[in-house]
Amino acid sequence: MEFLDCDRNLERQTGASINLIFDVEGESGFRKRESKMLRVLTSGQNVLLATGGGVVLKEENRELLQQTGLVVYLQTSVSQQLHRLCLDRTRPLLQEKDRQQKLTRLAAARNPIYEELADLVFPTRNHGPEITARHLTEAILSYWEPSSTPDTAIDPDSSSHGTV
Repeated sequence: MEFLDCDRNLERQTGASINLIFDVEGESGFRKRESKMLRVLTSGQNVLLATGGGVVLKEENRELLQQTGLVVYLQTSVSQQLHRLCLDRTRPLLQEKDRQQKLTRLAAARNPIYEELADLVFPTRNHGPEITARHLTEAILSYWEPSSTPDTAIDPDSSSHGTV
């Protein structure tokens, strides 16, 4: 399986950073480029695709994601995001003084879309990347073949079959 990142591929294609694209073309220009790149990347086979959080804002992108693969929402809290992004200055929408307020507004607007779109909702919790990746792999395998992984991959607090 090949791992692809929509933003990194867009940066390679344009030779410009996401920040520069935002500065020159604004968010709407970036979103147009993002949608084009998404169409290219979802045309491949056996791909694990990472997208930016705003990709779901366009209906055409949501339809494309639903038609071309399993959509997993990596659910995280605003406080977890703040901790993970404390040194990250590469995200154009977070170039504000009050990052917590901005993340809270983004979460309020986007989380319902993520939850509706996702085939699988995966709470990331406070684990490191290796443990999270292992648990996510188990959850995906369990989603595809419920009898192939131990029941411990399923969150007992979940009331939805698509939530792990």
